[in-house]
Amino acid sequence: MSRSGYPHHLAITLRWKDNDVYGHVNNVEYYSFFDTVINDFLIRSGGLDIHRGDVIGLCVDSQCTFKQPLEFPGVVDAGLRCGQLGNSSVRYEIALFREGSDEPAATGRFVHVFVGRQDRVPVPVPDGIRAALEGITG
Repeated sequence: MSRSGYPHHLAITLRWKDNDVYGHVNNVEYYSFFDTVINDFLIRSGGLDIHRGDVIGLCVDSQCTFKQPLEFPGVVDAGLRCGQLGNSSVRYEIALFREGSDEPAATGRFVHVFVGRQDRVPVPVPDGIRAALEGITG
């Protein structure tokens, strides 16, 4: 899927430390980019209070398919869409794009289950977050 298939985007500046000894961004950083675009969206668009809210999202599944290397220096454009929205869970679909490219360098999925902060029991996706996710459902 091309860049236009992802309704939400976040530019993430690559850092020197993101590169590994092989001269490209290390695979673990891709998961960090996924987590960053998702949580930035939830906080800014859905009103998630990561410090004091009663509800938090826990990752229960994630996957990444690597297609092209990313390299420092540069900016990665993280595209995000909601692939499936359930009662207490959401499956995000993410694509990472190199500058100037319409083809993803990597694609992935990331599943959150929303739970009570204290008891870790699943709860319905909060209304503000649900509304934000419905806005990026593909």
